[in-house]
Amino acid sequence: MSIIIQYSAPWHMTIDAPADAVPPVAPVASPIASLLTAPILPTLLRLAIPNMIAMVGSTLVAIAETSYIGRLGTIPLAAIALVFPFAMLTQMMSAGAMGGGVSSAISRALGAGDHDRAATLALHAAIIGLCGGLFFTVMMLVFGRSFFTLLGGRERVLEEACGYSQVLFSGAVAIWLVNTLASVIRGTGDMRLPSMTLIGASVLQIALGGTLGLGLFGAPQFGMPGVASGQLIAFSCSAIFFLWYLLSGRSRLQLDFRAFHFERAMFLDILKVGAVACLSPLQTVLTILIFTKILATFGTEMLAGYGIGSRLEFLLIPITFAFGIASVPMVGMAMGAGHVARARRVAWTAAAASGLTVGTIGLVVALDPALWVSLFTRDPGVTAAAHSYFHWAGPAFVFFGMGVSLYFSSQGAARVGGPVLASTARLLIVAIGGISLMTAQAPAWTLFALVGGAMAVFGLLTAASVAFVRWGK
Repeated sequence: MSIIIQYSAPWHMTIDAPADAVPPVAPVASPIASLLTAPILPTLLRLAIPNMIAMVGSTLVAIAETSYIGRLGTIPLAAIALVFPFAMLTQMMSAGAMGGGVSSAISRALGAGDHDRAATLALHAAIIGLCGGLFFTVMMLVFGRSFFTLLGGRERVLEEACGYSQVLFSGAVAIWLVNTLASVIRGTGDMRLPSMTLIGASVLQIALGGTLGLGLFGAPQFGMPGVASGQLIAFSCSAIFFLWYLLSGRSRLQLDFRAFHFERAMFLDILKVGAVACLSPLQTVLTILIFTKILATFGTEMLAGYGIGSRLEFLLIPITFAFGIASVPMVGMAMGAGHVARARRVAWTAAAASGLTVGTIGLVVALDPALWVSLFTRDPGVTAAAHSYFHWAGPAFVFFGMGVSLYFSSQGAARVGGPVLASTARLLIVAIGGISLMTAQAPAWTLFALVGGAMAVFGLLTAASVAFVRWGK
């Protein structure tokens, strides 16, 4: 199996710079050097598993929060639905998009043997994280009510959404710093510490959010603001821990604020990947919002069936994220060391592992949707809608897994433009195709087929961008 996954001969048609012929770089620290020489698939799995566990922790947080918000009533549940797209956008931009740009820049510097540059990049990354958090704080505190009103929030639902949002986004700096500093550490090839810290943050968030939101153990019941406070406190503690760790000398990077000075080139090295990559999560959120709005016109049963299907997609994201983010330092260090061929092998290996895993799950639920659907509903109409979704979209999960993984690998190579354009194509297919089908009063199954087709286009275009775009200088 590993031979098939690592085989990359079909992609030798690409033209790369003759970077593999450069002189050997200066010796680097052993854990970093191993990422340049160790077998690809075992190393990817070793790096991916901690990330997968951390992402599962984040998923459990979402389930736990939904559970105890549900105990507060139907209105808070409706309110959290209004805030969720913006909370998801904050996490996706800071962790996957800009975070990928941070890991890419640092790993490329380390691969070239330039530890001083990597340390300086880490300090510039922290500034970017601080600014990103402040942007979301100002945007949501000033325009949050308008956003929620535009999405349909009214009266008590609107007030509950604003109460939750104001507390959550007042701490957006902590969210951005945590994800940015975690990306700094991941860029050195250390996946375990960020993952363990994020798991601890998840546990703390669940405990504090439930206690302050529901008034458990004699604590005052703050409702929705109390639930948001759980995340605010947990991420603030995690940000402080990451800062301490990076400044304590225990990390693979030695940071020194006293020697720091602003360098425009450092910001550009991160932003040329991270800023462009931020367009992808924005397009993902827009795709979800547009498709949900279109599908709502087909009735409650269809919308509920899609909700059950998209919930499985949400649970599959940890797998694609884990393989993708694990590939970033391996690709980045290989590129920094001039080993372009190895960087490509890492990218294709990660894509194959992610696509095979997610695609297998998609194929299983396409053949027998009841394995998943029966866990949530017995309603005949909703069940039929969910079955239709999996029949049409399930086989395309393989393209989704492959595309997301290659998106991250492209960040490591600082060639993220193609995957972002592939995400744009997916958005346009869903928006234009969905509106056309709705106008033509086509049956609902055609919308589900459209979703599957858009996934396939996203995956194939991303693969084409990696296959035919030059990597290396």
